[in-house]
Amino acid sequence: MKAAGEPVEAMPAQRALRDLWSAAGLTAEELVRATLTGDEPALPSSFRVGTAAQASIAAAALAATEVGRQRNRVVQKLAVDKRHAALECCTWFRLDGTAPSIWDPLSALYPCGGDDGADGWVRIHANFAHHRDTALRVLGLPSGESATQADVRRALQHWRALDFEQAAAEAGAVVAALRRFDEWDAHPQGLAVAALPLLQMERIGDAPPRRWPALAAAQRPLTGLRVLDLTRILAGPVGTRALAAYGADVMLVNAPHLPNISAIADTSRGKLSAHADLRQPADRAAFDAVLRDAHVLVQAYRPQSLQALGYGATQLAAKSPGIVVVSLSAYGAAGPWAGRRGFDSLVQTATGFNHAEAQAFGSGPPRALPMQILDHASGYMIALGACAALLRQQRDGGSWHVQVSLARTGLWLRGLGRLPGGFAAPAGDFAPYAEITASGFGTLQALRHAAVLSPTPAAWTRPSMPPGSHPLAWP
Repeated sequence: MKAAGEPVEAMPAQRALRDLWSAAGLTAEELVRATLTGDEPALPSSFRVGTAAQASIAAAALAATEVGRQRNRVVQKLAVDKRHAALECCTWFRLDGTAPSIWDPLSALYPCGGDDGADGWVRIHANFAHHRDTALRVLGLPSGESATQADVRRALQHWRALDFEQAAAEAGAVVAALRRFDEWDAHPQGLAVAALPLLQMERIGDAPPRRWPALAAAQRPLTGLRVLDLTRILAGPVGTRALAAYGADVMLVNAPHLPNISAIADTSRGKLSAHADLRQPADRAAFDAVLRDAHVLVQAYRPQSLQALGYGATQLAAKSPGIVVVSLSAYGAAGPWAGRRGFDSLVQTATGFNHAEAQAFGSGPPRALPMQILDHASGYMIALGACAALLRQQRDGGSWHVQVSLARTGLWLRGLGRLPGGFAAPAGDFAPYAEITASGFGTLQALRHAAVLSPTPAAWTRPSMPPGSHPLAWP
């Protein structure tokens, strides 16, 4: 029973945090150090997106403070405001006063079989040129930037949504057909995702517990721990940005021949940023040198990609015994879609959120959630899983592999329940939470971290820098 005057969302938020904490295998007595404030709806949605943001950020921060407590016995308290957490998950930033475009003009939901979507709806992700051009070729349209949404809509009049989804996947494009929740739940991949734990953690090699660097009382809890960040799209960079905020030395390693998205200016705060082409012997040797001294490696490439280069999870454990590897996937590590490309917007479409949000709104076409919450919540679960595995490695030794997926995070979000009247929430006001810093991309205006730690506040002490700005070596 709620105490008199208790915010209506306090119990759901605490329950969500407790579920995440339990999924990471951590002990419940530490939860009393976290204070969660604010009510739903935090943003206009029928889903508890504010609760998902708040609980995942709190879990990541609390796990980091637990690592710190094991190192120097300093007990930290933390507070997370729901509104601040929700806005932090909106990927809001400005460069030199301007909002960069984060979507390609062709990235959108399209009806199939006519404007009414008689043969379903599909979402096309075109932010990378090779994905855009592949989708256009499947549609029989010329590749390049000349195609318009009107061209795509006309071409899709001759397709069924499920047929185009399959043809696009076989060609290497990134497309998802719209499904209802019940359709996704009955789909072979939906069944596979439902059988997965929220955080999958397994021992993948033997190693003694690693000695951690000494930690002074005034230092942030992850200071001195080293993280290799092999991610490019939102969830992975958000997770490693959080680890940097809690003090870790995070080195973002980009392949120079692969594209990035504009949000890298925001998600690179606090990180070193180096280049490495793991197809080249010299770069492999330099990467292996930093790998040997890394405590954590986070990657979001498809499993066969790194495995073929010799950097799959078990291969990493052999190269660096005692390492914690965290892997992110779109649709989970098991099932027929385990190797399928996907991003937050597509997973929302494929797993039922766009249909359910439109139904709750009451009119109009399929409707996206107000932010890419699957990406952001999964990102903070990456940070949570990394810290939980570090604690386990310190206690039991071994090398560890943590796996997180956007689709499984979506199932967790569904489990938080719905919000009647949720669309009545006001739009976001980012100004109260913004800070301005210099960066290698220009003057960066972005949001402060929503987790308030005491006595060592979270902070990004390194400016955001373009890929390749730093040598491939630990400072």
